[in-house]
Amino acid sequence: MNPVLKPKVATPALIVMSAVTLALAIIFMALAAALSTAAGWILLIIAAGGIPIILLWARRVRSLRIWRAETDAQWARLEKLKNSSGTTAEITVLSVDAPQPTGAWITIRWNRFEYVQPAWIEALPEHIWPGSVLLISPDPSQVSPGLPWPATYRIAGDHVLAWAPMV
Repeated sequence: MNPVLKPKVATPALIVMSAVTLALAIIFMALAAALSTAAGWILLIIAAGGIPIILLWARRVRSLRIWRAETDAQWARLEKLKNSSGTTAEITVLSVDAPQPTGAWITIRWNRFEYVQPAWIEALPEHIWPGSVLLISPDPSQVSPGLPWPATYRIAGDHVLAWAPMV
């Protein structure tokens, strides 16, 4: 599962299925109240078929809450490192073009400058996903004020300080 993507809670299919299930449950409960005891119990059992829909909604809401808590913690760590690590830069990974055992070719955007370029990133302990915001220590031999941008930026593994999902 891609930890960068925000989990979806409501999808059109789930909303329609929930509405139909709720309507049927109300109809069955109304019929159960009007019918005899045995038929009423059967209709109540059928109406209880909506419980899986309720559990599905609860699971999706729970996964969204967990994702938000983890994202907030990652951003807090990123901000803390940004404030305590000297010169840093935030880059957003736009695409992972060619993963390899020793690293990956990626397309990045320098958030401060809105500059997009290809980059090579050394292999990291965690996977890099499109949409990740990386806090890096920029290499002064590659990027310096007054000099042109390099055609391809090289990101050393130890220059990546933290990452968080783009929000």
